[in-house]
Amino acid sequence: QVQVVESGGGSVQAGGSLRLSCAVSGSIFSINAMGWYRQAPGKQRELVARITSGGNTYYADSVKGRFTISTISRDNAKDTVYLQMNSLKPEDTAVYYCSAGPTWMKMDYWGKGTLVTVSS
Repeated sequence: QVQVVESGGGSVQAGGSLRLSCAVSGSIFSINAMGWYRQAPGKQRELVARITSGGNTYYADSVKGRFTISTISRDNAKDTVYLQMNSLKPEDTAVYYCSAGPTWMKMDYWGKGTLVTVSS
């Protein structure tokens, strides 16, 4: 089994920064992709950024140049994925979810989400 737990959400003014963290633990030998998604009120969940075990990254156009995804493998039982968010905008307000899976097309494991609120 794989556990996914996010942290680091909060409230910030426009132009500010936040860093989200996600601990992925358990049977992580099957995990080759991790990512961040978000869901704003009344909208569908969307991909924000993802990273593969090979270090390949992908960013949604709306966050390119402002957000950075990175990972640290601490041991054989836990990985941590970060989302550094700079120059935040009110439209970045959403619940941010961390996910992990064997490929970026099969993100089987999800956290419960952490709320990010950006005020103007």
